[in-house]
Amino acid sequence: MIEDSARFPPVDPVKVGLKGCCPRCGEGKLFDGLLSLKPRCAACGLDYAFADSGDGPAVFVILIVGFIIIGSVLWLQVNYGPPIWVHALLFGPLTIVLSLLSLRWCKGIFVALQYRHNASEGQISSD
Repeated sequence: MIEDSARFPPVDPVKVGLKGCCPRCGEGKLFDGLLSLKPRCAACGLDYAFADSGDGPAVFVILIVGFIIIGSVLWLQVNYGPPIWVHALLFGPLTIVLSLLSLRWCKGIFVALQYRHNASEGQISSD
């Protein structure tokens, strides 16, 4: 990582995570499709094998999107009292779109933060 800092200036993990760019150079694309990572950066050659965001992004998405959707459902129900099909028609697609978008953003940020802090899987030392 020391040699990386000499060749590549540090990038903001939140900005590159939201844009879906490489956490080292900020130029290459991080994702291959909607949520799967590319094997490496096309611009700087960084191998993305280190990246393992696990279930972290999904937890944040469930909490944040759930709060937004349930709050909106309750507000609509209390103020206007529409039938259930209106809720399903409005909030079903909205939940899916918000979840997929925010999952991509959270995953990108998590991967960028892993790279920035040189995070890796914990291991037990056998002394």
